[in-house]
Amino acid sequence: MLKIDEDKSGLKFNLYVQPRSSRNQVVGLHGNALKVKIKAPPVEGAANTMCIAVLAKALNVPKSAIELVSGKTARTKRLLIKIAGDDDADKEATRIKTTLRSLGSV
Repeated sequence: MLKIDEDKSGLKFNLYVQPRSSRNQVVGLHGNALKVKIKAPPVEGAANTMCIAVLAKALNVPKSAIELVSGKTARTKRLLIKIAGDDDADKEATRIKTTLRSLGSV
């Protein structure tokens, strides 16, 4: 099961990236991380940029809301999804968590 940590900055979870794939897609879990296959090679941050774009689309959040916390050059990364501190923050966090868990069961 995907472990999602929530704190005042947003939601944090692990991501496993498989670069140089034939297509961009979220494919389920890899251990305790969400696995994403991407077309981009792991060169000069191209894979990280593509990974953020794929997740932003899958989660329906802006790319600017996703931050790479650790693992810049590794396949296993730690991501933060920032959630605005307005009245609907709890609803948005719940929506994103539900979407992440459903992506993990693909």
